[in-house]
Amino acid sequence: MRAVIQRVSKASVTINGTIHSKIEKGLLVLVGIEDADTDEDIEWLSGKIVNLRIFDDAEGVMNESIKDKDGEIILVSQFTLHASTKKGNRPSYIKASKPGTAIPLYEKMIQQLTTDLGKPIGTGVFGADMKVELLNDGPVTIVMDTKNKE
Repeated sequence: MRAVIQRVSKASVTINGTIHSKIEKGLLVLVGIEDADTDEDIEWLSGKIVNLRIFDDAEGVMNESIKDKDGEIILVSQFTLHASTKKGNRPSYIKASKPGTAIPLYEKMIQQLTTDLGKPIGTGVFGADMKVELLNDGPVTIVMDTKNKE
């Protein structure tokens, strides 16, 4: 699993002109799923996301997590995170899971983040044409890959 985690002042997902999810201070997480992903990847990534200390404490130091701030999360599935640009100029998405594999893993990730955060999260809709709007706060953007835990 690959994730792009962005600290936001606000974010929303609009589908067919209607706001599907909207948050104020929190995290917008874009997640890409591949066939090799497992429940272990979901648990590890979710735990990292909710415990990342990327919010300012009282002294202005990034020392608090989304849980500490009682913030919100929107999770959006994005297969293009597995784009390969090694050859040519047209990305290949061969590593991205097909819907039959990806949808159940995406749904498990939603459940895991909800559990780990202690409240429901916002989502996109798998496979939909979504308009994602955000105001990146900082900017703070973290990229994680469960197959390359740095």
